[in-house]
Amino acid sequence: MSRTTAPGRPAAPGARGALAPPGALPSPRPLGELRLWPRSFVDRLTAPLPGIRAFARFAREGALRPRPEDLLDIPRLPFEPGPLPVVDSRTVALTWAGHASWVVRIGGLTVLTDPVWSRKILGTPARMTPVGVAWDALPAVDAVVISHNHYDHLDAPTLARLPRDTPLFVPAGLARWFRRRRFRRVTELDWWEAAELGGVRFDFVPAHHWSKRRLNDTCRSLWGGWVLTDPGGQRVYFAGDTGYGHWFSRIGHRYPGIDLALLPIGAYDPRWWLRDVHCNPEEAVQAARDLGARRMVPMHWATFLLSAEPVMEPLTRVRTAWEKSGLPREDLWDLPVGGSRVLEV
Repeated sequence: MSRTTAPGRPAAPGARGALAPPGALPSPRPLGELRLWPRSFVDRLTAPLPGIRAFARFAREGALRPRPEDLLDIPRLPFEPGPLPVVDSRTVALTWAGHASWVVRIGGLTVLTDPVWSRKILGTPARMTPVGVAWDALPAVDAVVISHNHYDHLDAPTLARLPRDTPLFVPAGLARWFRRRRFRRVTELDWWEAAELGGVRFDFVPAHHWSKRRLNDTCRSLWGGWVLTDPGGQRVYFAGDTGYGHWFSRIGHRYPGIDLALLPIGAYDPRWWLRDVHCNPEEAVQAARDLGARRMVPMHWATFLLSAEPVMEPLTRVRTAWEKSGLPREDLWDLPVGGSRVLEV
């Protein structure tokens, strides 16, 4: 068992160690490595968590759901399930199951991101749209990546459906949660670290977010996104959950040539409450530009009611922001839930 000293700490902009390590990417770490971590990752926060005044305002205003009239568009939410694309080892393809759950086909692997196939999660109403891919329609799952431990990204009932020898890539401090559930192939990484499976490289990168699952575990595990790179150099960036900030340009500098950037565009209102941890659509477009990504793929909307914006607003705003940015319309992959697209090379 090795003791880890974490690169990239602290996370405050300009702080010592916040820049990505210079030079070549580090060698992949061993799969399933047992590691020791700090008791808390609170020093990785890029903004303070809400204090007493914020909670008092939240209690007064209580606006964390859309107005009734803003829910009338739920039937218009895009839902177009179809068959998964036929792929080979050189193909990169995406299928959106909803929220932050994707079926990513890369380097001959099938990778699930933050898989949530449950109809309902703790603290929210039931899904607004069904899951876009039936569980029984999935090919064999070669790997799963987890961004952090919030319930809309780490869903125990869904994960319980996986074979216990499924390779799992998780943030630092979260492997114990999986090992208690008898998963045997769990690799936990710090920011800027990587592992490799079947020729595909899995790099864990920073995000502007936090972690919490119980009353007493605030920031006890890390949070972040993933950069997946196939043997031919094709790259997919999965942001997980994040606010807007300096990490995007640093990720883009560290991993040039990102082909697809899967970025959250929903759960952003009220801004005074959610600005630090959730991008709005305009910030997501700017993040794609900061990353130097060739294409942007919106996510984290049209599934769960987590915030106060009208349910169709994220899509209309991201399309408007993309058009104003002057970027090619075909490079905005605004898929419906259940939709798929293949990266043409």
